[in-house]
Amino acid sequence: MKFLIRWVITVAALFVAAKIVPGIRIEGTNAWIAYTVMALVLGLINAFLRPLLQLLSIGFIILTLGLFLLVINAFTLWLASWISVNLLDVGFHVDGFGAAFWGSLIVSMASWLLSLLIRD
Repeated sequence: MKFLIRWVITVAALFVAAKIVPGIRIEGTNAWIAYTVMALVLGLINAFLRPLLQLLSIGFIILTLGLFLLVINAFTLWLASWISVNLLDVGFHVDGFGAAFWGSLIVSMASWLLSLLIRD
């Protein structure tokens, strides 16, 4: 049940990011399929690849006092978009690093706020 709640929160956060950030767009007939698939791909990347990226870049994270984590978040959002567009043929596009950076900030903030509102 907790996974389902986190998944719905991520879908809502991606919806907010797509509405706010100019470089994030949805193409195709059914946008909700794009949001749900993108949330699943992003969740899998955050579960498996993100810890490895953090471990490999721990020096940069310490050197920048944690700000390099924003770069890792942007990269994971961009990678999830790339996987969903090129491998899964879902139209959730993130155009470049700037859109990924701002989109990851919006997704993080929206997820945090929604997690505060919804208790497990």
